[in-house]
Amino acid sequence: MTANLFNAFAPAFKNADRPALRLADGRVITYGQLEQEAARFANLLRAEGVMPGDRVAVQVDKSAENVFLYLACLQAGTVYLPLNTAYTDRELDYFFGDAEPRLIVCKPERADGIRKLASSQGVTIHTLDASGGGSLMQAAAGQSTDSQTVRRVAGDLAAILYTSGTTGRSKGAMITHGNLQANAETLIEAWGISGRDVLLHALPIYHVHGLFVALNTCLMVGAEILFHEKFETGAVLEDLPTSTMMMGVPTFYTRLLSSGRLNADVCRNMRLFIAGSAPLLDETFREFEQKTGHAILERYGMTETGMLCSNPLHGERRPGTVGPPLADVEVRVADEQGSILDKGEVGVLEVRGPNVFKGYWRMPEKTKEEFREDGFFITGDVSLIEPDGYVRIVGRAKDMIISGGFNVYPKEIEQVIDQCDGVIESAVIGLAHPDFGEGVAAVIAAAGGGLDKEAVVAACRAELAAYKVPKAVFVVEALPRNTMGKVQKNQLRDRYAGTFTSGGEPA
Repeated sequence: MTANLFNAFAPAFKNADRPALRLADGRVITYGQLEQEAARFANLLRAEGVMPGDRVAVQVDKSAENVFLYLACLQAGTVYLPLNTAYTDRELDYFFGDAEPRLIVCKPERADGIRKLASSQGVTIHTLDASGGGSLMQAAAGQSTDSQTVRRVAGDLAAILYTSGTTGRSKGAMITHGNLQANAETLIEAWGISGRDVLLHALPIYHVHGLFVALNTCLMVGAEILFHEKFETGAVLEDLPTSTMMMGVPTFYTRLLSSGRLNADVCRNMRLFIAGSAPLLDETFREFEQKTGHAILERYGMTETGMLCSNPLHGERRPGTVGPPLADVEVRVADEQGSILDKGEVGVLEVRGPNVFKGYWRMPEKTKEEFREDGFFITGDVSLIEPDGYVRIVGRAKDMIISGGFNVYPKEIEQVIDQCDGVIESAVIGLAHPDFGEGVAAVIAAAGGGLDKEAVVAACRAELAAYKVPKAVFVVEALPRNTMGKVQKNQLRDRYAGTFTSGGEPA
């Protein structure tokens, strides 16, 4: 037995007739079929010359076939590189140049543009659509359903996931087979996940939450997955009565509450609601508990680490906290100089454990900067640890915005806005939003005080993924600065607070 994560799913594959994925179109993929299709895709990777350690970049809609490809990459020892479907050609150009994938799988309508971006010799491009059609499926059709799992050690890469950078340059987090297996095993124990569970899965699978947290845990124990292509309130409400567990971002829960159809009877078979990827508001927690009888379990993690902390399965789920650290995770809070602070003191959270990533792809200096000498990773999240060990995230040290569960770094957007006609400089901030948690807003100092706001938004839409595009644009004569010349974004957040929550029109 090797440390290849694929082997951790082998016990579930033995229950060949058990449903693994139940799809919206009525299809049911059993665990036996899942194993066979993964093998077929793994053999295709080998036939296409994709070797262990090569990167496979994937920008496709959520589908069962996408899951087959993920499992095939694990089995074949290649490195899975999922990409948000909202990424534009400008963003993809950087990822392809940095990761140098051997194979790119994309939606058919994106194929021509991606071929132009990936024109270097040796790159194979295949297509895959939401219904399972495309050249990838055609090529895999003739492959054998028997495949040998490539030997991997715990430190070998299983995936690279890109995170936006504060300087505008994205960083590829190198996630190993050992990272993923350790975190999944810990979560199964912490959340009591078993083969009796039925997970309602409405998350994307290009993200840690939907891909690693949801899929890996369920596949290890042989749980059934109700596989929704995306979150649609009506469809989720239809499936809740036959589910036992749901993982979601806070937006899911606010939309369920606003539907007027959520009640205890709809949730009669549910045992666990989990929230993460963005802060859960206290009022959402309390209203959900009042309407359903369920206290949402909030947890905390990062792309670089998987899950780190979790409110308990049995015990107090404390609103406004992310619970104690998981069983194999160490946490501490430090000041800017790296001195360890006492419980109750506010500083930057640092973490250590088998789930913490290997480092940033081709960025050894950046990797060195983000780790302490004793192996603790500096998260950048401003936090405090309560006397009984519960962790409270109180802010973000790097101005990051979390909108709809996705990380947004202002610098990347500011660089696009600053190139627009009439813009002197810009400051991008996050403002409280009832649906997305935070909405992106841009405050712009404009030449002569005049600016075509629609042109700015259009420029952002052309260059950036949709969730990064400002939902409000404000024009000012000058940005506020401190005595050192630093833009005071806290003043801007105070000035425009309530833009998305008070019903007022963005100015």
